[in-house]
Amino acid sequence: MKWATLQIEEGVKKQKALALENLISTGIIQRDETPMEEQVAGRCRGCFSLADVMYFSKKGCEAVAEDEVTQRFSSEELLSWNLLSRTNANLHHTSWKLAAVWVTGILFRYCLLLPFRICLSVFSILLLVLATTVVGQFPNGRVKGWLSNQVQMVCATLGTRCLSGLVHFHNRENKPQKGGICVANHTSPLDVLVLASDGCYSLVGQVHGGLMGLIQKSCMQTSQHVLFERSEMKDRHLVRKRIREHIADKAKLPILIFPEGTCINNTSVMMFKKGSFEVGGTIHPVAIKYDPRFGDAFWNSTKHSIMTYAFNVLTSWAIVCNVWYLPPMVKEEEEDAVHFADRVKAVIAARAGMSVLPWDGGLKRKKIKESFKEEQQKKYCQIVIENGSVGNGNVC
Repeated sequence: MKWATLQIEEGVKKQKALALENLISTGIIQRDETPMEEQVAGRCRGCFSLADVMYFSKKGCEAVAEDEVTQRFSSEELLSWNLLSRTNANLHHTSWKLAAVWVTGILFRYCLLLPFRICLSVFSILLLVLATTVVGQFPNGRVKGWLSNQVQMVCATLGTRCLSGLVHFHNRENKPQKGGICVANHTSPLDVLVLASDGCYSLVGQVHGGLMGLIQKSCMQTSQHVLFERSEMKDRHLVRKRIREHIADKAKLPILIFPEGTCINNTSVMMFKKGSFEVGGTIHPVAIKYDPRFGDAFWNSTKHSIMTYAFNVLTSWAIVCNVWYLPPMVKEEEEDAVHFADRVKAVIAARAGMSVLPWDGGLKRKKIKESFKEEQQKKYCQIVIENGSVGNGNVC
């Protein structure tokens, strides 16, 4: 009887945990995913109904309560506390035992790990600057290319060690080859560090200042990267031209691109910009998935500066992630760049276990485009027209 009671209690606990997990995964509200065509057209046939207003009002309230876009621009919620106050600042008040463990963790991270990581970070940056300066004096050739690759991988490996990084690489036989384009989901600047520790890439991105600018200038001395000023980034034709010229030379390193264009919190993959898929060439998809239990790798650039983000990462427990090299992909005949980008995005999301969202990551900083609003308006007008209410004067 005692054994049976324990089994029943264990089963109840598992059911509660599963219910909590489902609640968190589905959100704080229960959404009705029925398409507009079924709800609106099925409510009142052959006439315009004032009740249709309620459908749009309900969708608006759902978006205000919890939409599927803006929550991707904030840190992922954890099912259990990882003893970091930035994850949940109130749980350490639950009991004195938990508070003691939390304080011990603070002393360990700030008094032991942080000084060591800062020293190793400074050493890595100085080594990168000095080594690239020396290698940059060599004439172009195989020797310079080999030395440049070694410097890049050694410094990137030291960089991951600064964060107590534990990276698991899978399917290395699919690693990007020279003359190809490597595309990956984007969570933070650590993505570059993680991938560079296992291979060498030419980067495509915006010119930065400060510490990031120093690292960029050092890397430019030994290898060829495609960097743009902010004004040039808006010129899509110029970007595509430089990328096309780079991949045309099969002796150059593969280009690393993050088509989302911004950092997402590693729970989903948002819209891939089509520019990277219009230049031709072979696409090498890479899926990167971080384990948030040991540290939050996501960089919320609208909330934290790069220095604040670096401090948060350096004071985390560790950065643990999995990287999957996926089989190369090419654009099929009669397939446009948009559908090709969606196909690659779906493969990356499926491998990393993340959801696929059609929204543009640029919504982090910009308002929604008028074209999205007009699309919903046109869809509703089409429903009303097909129901035959327009021209008949029928109003329900």
